Amino acid sequence: MAYEQKDGQGSLFKNDKAGVDSRPDYKGSCTIGGTQYWLSAWIKDGDKGKWMSLSAQPKDERREPAKSQRRDDDNPIPF
Repeated sequence: MAYEQKDGQGSLFKNDKAGVDSRPDYKGSCTIGGTQYWLSAWIKDGDKGKWMSLSAQPKDERREPAKSQRRDDDNPIPF
């Protein structure tokens, strides 16, 4: 039987960052109000000790490609 995520629950798993500091330390998903989200977490160190910074993105949200990944024909010259 496959694991089924219940509403209000989620999971995070350690991410192999492979030397890139901007990548999250943990990645996973959660379901809130019937909507599924991708979760990302970074371990931070502050004045009061270690803490986690979190980000949540809806799974159905499509990301705009980074400028460096766009092809020239994506933005044709208007003449």
